[in-house]
Amino acid sequence: MQDRESLLRPRRSCLSVPGSSPKMLAKAPGLPTDEVFMDLEDSVAPGAKEEARGNVVQALKEGDWTGKTVVVRVNGVYTKWCYRDVIHVVENAGDLVDCLMIPKVERASDVAFVAELLRQIEESTGLDKRIGLEVQIETATGLASIHDIAHASERTETLIFGPADMSASLGLPAVTAGLPMPGYPGDHWHHVLMTILIAARNAGLQAIDGPYLVIKDLDGFREMAMRSRSLGYDGKWALHPGQVDVLNEVFTPTQDEYDKSEAILDAYRHATDVDMQGAVMFGNEMIDEASRKMAEQLAIRGRAAGLSRQRKLEDFTKPEGNG
Repeated sequence: MQDRESLLRPRRSCLSVPGSSPKMLAKAPGLPTDEVFMDLEDSVAPGAKEEARGNVVQALKEGDWTGKTVVVRVNGVYTKWCYRDVIHVVENAGDLVDCLMIPKVERASDVAFVAELLRQIEESTGLDKRIGLEVQIETATGLASIHDIAHASERTETLIFGPADMSASLGLPAVTAGLPMPGYPGDHWHHVLMTILIAARNAGLQAIDGPYLVIKDLDGFREMAMRSRSLGYDGKWALHPGQVDVLNEVFTPTQDEYDKSEAILDAYRHATDVDMQGAVMFGNEMIDEASRKMAEQLAIRGRAAGLSRQRKLEDFTKPEGNG
């Protein structure tokens, strides 16, 4: 399994930037997105893919990517471009890349192929870091094999839902990815999202929701992001800089949530370490080890988002408290 630090990379907002656009690549470092992934796959025309590799390497070397999770999405392992994408990017700028993203993963062997190629490049070039992997689940076959895929490599850090290709794979009557399905009494993606989430958590990985293609519909985008956040996802894709602020807000705990989570951790630590109790009252509610685990998740997200604690433990535990 990956080290804890790599799994805590911020990914509230994951901005897709076409590798065929030097202008967009140059703009990306200055945007407030947690992750930038430079795309060599679907957003790049077949005839522009080789040139895009050079654009991405140049952007990696010239941009200031401080504070960002930096990712390159290569082409799928069943295409003729994948191995050259990996070799070109990692041999020329591997020290500047946090992860490679693998699209349309269908089997554990797909992940193992890229992981092994990375190992060989790292060893042959003397690269003093281990590049992680982000894995996209976009087909029925990939979904059916998801648990094997999630455990295929210790390099893997995230599982990502790809709604457009998944729609095509499942034969859904839709032409715009990321939207609710008219006529369906509920969220038609709920099973898929939960399957990906369960597999991710079982393997100790982050879970990331895919894109919402109606760029100017920020209200609809926010609603779908809230859906993912309520399920427990760590972040979602942005296809346009205008979507980034929405994601950073939605996937950041509120100040009250963060303060309460830190207070619960303090209270439970005192209860177990000092009072030797496994369950204790916290304001009007009982907390125990399960409460600590839930609070820890919110606290970790709040710290990663740069939140600072504003309320003390006493604010939540006084008799008339509303904690």
